[in-house]
Amino acid sequence: MAQEQFSIQTVVIGAGVVGLAIARALARSGREVLVLEACAAIGEGISSRNSEVIHAGIYYPEHSLKARLCVEGRQQLYEYCVSHKVVHRKCGKWIIASDAAQAERLVGIQAQAGRNGVPLVLYEGAAMACQVPSIRATAGLWSSQTGIVDSHGLMLALQGDLEDAGGQIALNSPVVFAESGPEGHVLKVGEAGDLTLKAREVINAAGLGAPALAGLWSGLPERARPEQWLARGVYFSFSGRHPFNTLIYPIPEPGGLGIHLTLDLAGQARFGPDVEWIDEESYRVDPQRVRGFADSIRRWWPSLDEARLQPAYAGIRPKLAGPDGGFADFRIDGPEKHGIDGLVNLFGIESPGLTSCLAIAGHVLTELAN
Repeated sequence: MAQEQFSIQTVVIGAGVVGLAIARALARSGREVLVLEACAAIGEGISSRNSEVIHAGIYYPEHSLKARLCVEGRQQLYEYCVSHKVVHRKCGKWIIASDAAQAERLVGIQAQAGRNGVPLVLYEGAAMACQVPSIRATAGLWSSQTGIVDSHGLMLALQGDLEDAGGQIALNSPVVFAESGPEGHVLKVGEAGDLTLKAREVINAAGLGAPALAGLWSGLPERARPEQWLARGVYFSFSGRHPFNTLIYPIPEPGGLGIHLTLDLAGQARFGPDVEWIDEESYRVDPQRVRGFADSIRRWWPSLDEARLQPAYAGIRPKLAGPDGGFADFRIDGPEKHGIDGLVNLFGIESPGLTSCLAIAGHVLTELAN
């Protein structure tokens, strides 16, 4: 049977929150846009397995994409949630220190946040105890700009905007081969690659799968095919009532922000994620990890009842640096980096990708214009 062939102006690969935000922006710019999603529904990858936190932009080195796009994206996201009636809450968060050594690190975090344009307020001693009497902390930084959001509601709003602008989403449509040349881009779609799409522009926003897709992309130079590490983080939910109405974060750890307390929009508490470096994609939650969670949480919440912690879910961060690699920025490779017109690859879009999604979309449009 002959393969079917179609031509379209712009293809976005991946219908997570970042892919949808990019597709929306492209469609609203007047382009003909098709989103190809390998799964049976939107947002089944990284976008459905995070803490749904709207980050302020605190920890990232100034001038990095993570810092700039998080700060820009956070404001855009709050405005978007209001205008599109996406459920969210600017609940704020505490970054806490459990001893004098950690309190010294808070000063550095506050300074870094200030360089990123994010004001934090430092509380110490009795003043800290008055602010959050349920926990044990020698000092804490208060971030008023941190919040939580209904990530699925956000993705549905982005999808609605995309479709209102004439864009379309094709589910169960994995891209199994890609090739770029002088006349544009050719994509083989479907498990058997029996559909061929020709596009003038392609954005690879495939999340965890983005590096693997780049690895089989004919015509893409070797320097544009990054290695990826996988950092799994599991979450435990907390059953019943608790004394918290804001988020609580410990001092960051290598690979993540430490096991922290987040809230869903109904007020239920959950703890996580931790960091476990893995070799292949797996979302298994080992119930035995609860012991490490409980030990970590009790450093600042001594009255925790471990029996009320229940396994919830796991997520995987796509890392561009391994356990000893230090900070790795978002990588958004446009034509200036790989030399191919009309192609943008997004790699390492972990936290704060959700917060940054609208700003990332704007950045991609700029890359395509260069």
